[in-house]
Amino acid sequence: MILKDFSLSAVAAGIKYQDRLDLGLIYSRTPAVAAGVFTTNQVKAAPVHLSIDRLKQGRCQALLVNSGNANACTGKEGMEAALHTSRLVAEALRIPEEMVLVASTGVIGLPLNVAAFENNMDALVANLSDEHFNQVAEAILTTDTVPKTVARTVVIGGKEVNFMGMAKGSGMIMPNMATMLAYILTDAQISFPELKNALKSAVETTFNRITVDGDTSTNDMVLVMANGTAENSWIEDSQHPDYELFEDCLEEVCKELALKIVEDGEGATKRITIRVCGAKEDQDAEQMARTVANSNLVKAAFFGEDANWGRILGAMGRSGIRFNSEKVDIAFGDVVIVKNGIGKGQEAEKNASKILKNRHFTVCIDLQDGTGCEEVYTCDLSIDYVKINADYRS
Repeated sequence: MILKDFSLSAVAAGIKYQDRLDLGLIYSRTPAVAAGVFTTNQVKAAPVHLSIDRLKQGRCQALLVNSGNANACTGKEGMEAALHTSRLVAEALRIPEEMVLVASTGVIGLPLNVAAFENNMDALVANLSDEHFNQVAEAILTTDTVPKTVARTVVIGGKEVNFMGMAKGSGMIMPNMATMLAYILTDAQISFPELKNALKSAVETTFNRITVDGDTSTNDMVLVMANGTAENSWIEDSQHPDYELFEDCLEEVCKELALKIVEDGEGATKRITIRVCGAKEDQDAEQMARTVANSNLVKAAFFGEDANWGRILGAMGRSGIRFNSEKVDIAFGDVVIVKNGIGKGQEAEKNASKILKNRHFTVCIDLQDGTGCEEVYTCDLSIDYVKINADYRS
């Protein structure tokens, strides 16, 4: 898929490693309506502060993103580096500096190698092409094992509207927006308030429902750029007949990218959906599902393919949500392993363990106490997770 007036580029700038794509540029020749959601961590990287400020205008034309160095916890020098690298892009593309956003991911606390940006900016701009989407998707990776991309087309107002999304994230993942970057490009015509609201809504049920290790980061960013070249009728308010269609497609793109992040969790061998239903409120269901999804004991049992439902009940009990344990049902896939708080026995556990051998499966928890129901997506905890994070800075 090719999006009109969007062009992309990536180069191996040697920011941390040699001969590895690590510097990417996304450029819209037509100034795009843009909205973003960022980390809620109190410690925010310099590029996050800069991009939050510039996105207040609801428009941008270019995004410069690097891997290998987070430019976080780098003080005044870090902000100067972020400003300088954005200025390099603005001068090379001959666009206003405030129309350039910046993003970084990688090791925290190290000065950004600004010379690598200076030495490679000409090549980065010269390499711009509408066919280089996958190159940028590769350039933003850190401990990820595969690029994560999605493409969608939907008919809005009689016009084909296209979406292309990329994401990186493998460890330090539990958004409220975790070392996670996601960029979604669309040719839709939509105003800034509606784009911002659609993105916030989509993120809440997708990126904010995933966890790999319960850690949140300093650099998280989800950005949508809509350059309007599809020429659909302008979506200017939430009552527009096409707004819901746009919102649904954006949510689909976000969810697929979010699930790809969980599946590629550091050392992960399984992707698991934790579904809690029968809670008094949706918020209660989410809180309980998140507690179970983040339990190291539960995640280790998933890795070992051990249907240890006692660990799940234990996590539920410390979730802060009041429930009657004598009414709880738990199922692994279609195998009910706990009924009314009592285990179903060895045969049920044996069948449940077969479910745990699958790459993807769902754990269903029914509290039988209301209509609240939510899902959180997680992965198992393997030996490789520790190995990856023991020497990440090396």
